Amino acid sequence: MLNFERASAPTDRTVFVGQIFFALGIMGMGIQHFIYSNFIPVILPWWPSWIPGRISCAYFMGAVLFFAGLLIILRKKSRIAATRLGMIFIALLFLILIIQFTQNSLIDLLNLGIWTNTLKEFAFCGSAFVVASSLPQGKLHTASEYSFIGKLENRILPLGKFPLAVMVTVFGIDHFVYVDFVSSLVPAWIPGHIFWTYFAGAALIASGVGIILNIKARLAATLLGAMMFTWVLILHIPRAVADPSGAMGNEWTSVFEALAFSGIAFILGKTLP
Repeated sequence: MLNFERASAPTDRTVFVGQIFFALGIMGMGIQHFIYSNFIPVILPWWPSWIPGRISCAYFMGAVLFFAGLLIILRKKSRIAATRLGMIFIALLFLILIIQFTQNSLIDLLNLGIWTNTLKEFAFCGSAFVVASSLPQGKLHTASEYSFIGKLENRILPLGKFPLAVMVTVFGIDHFVYVDFVSSLVPAWIPGHIFWTYFAGAALIASGVGIILNIKARLAATLLGAMMFTWVLILHIPRAVADPSGAMGNEWTSVFEALAFSGIAFILGKTLP
């Protein structure tokens, strides 16, 4: 369970930085919806053809992401914004799961690679709740605690750590299953691509398991945040600069995702038992 009192301490700069990283990440993904007039794949990989208004819905989602991040930065009803954002991510997760199971065969579903965006969506659900837990309760939220939604939130928020932990654990396994692909992502100037592929995979698995089982959980989360933020600097940003618009700006999406998830890991590093 998260330590709400520690998280809400205004002097905790690490938690504050983590909140800003998450906010900037989702704001960046929100802006991408306007740049490409479409949903970016990590938010919604496929839009049903029988549903009208794809572009309008993409703009709406972009605005939701952008303003939710802005409210978190400005501390304006930020806890409510983060909680509602988590609920939106849950709705999107269910939609993605429906798409996954209707568009893929059973054999395809056994391929870890097709679950990448689904796991990221799952992690964003929990990440929004982690941020909400780390923010101080406002009067409006306190007044709603006795409502159905308020009680539901109080049960969901402490579970926010698990989606990120599950995602990094599975991604760590991916490092061992798809060695050739993952090693190709290591910057050319770094020697020992295979070693770093295995090392990063083991680190992801260890951090995810540590967070789930509360084994040195704060240390695991802090090291995870440091590793992911390092990837932002030496891996994702250079790739985004080299290919800024390919695949609907996928490399920039990776920058925003990694920045947001590193922020959540830093928050967990201060708020977990």
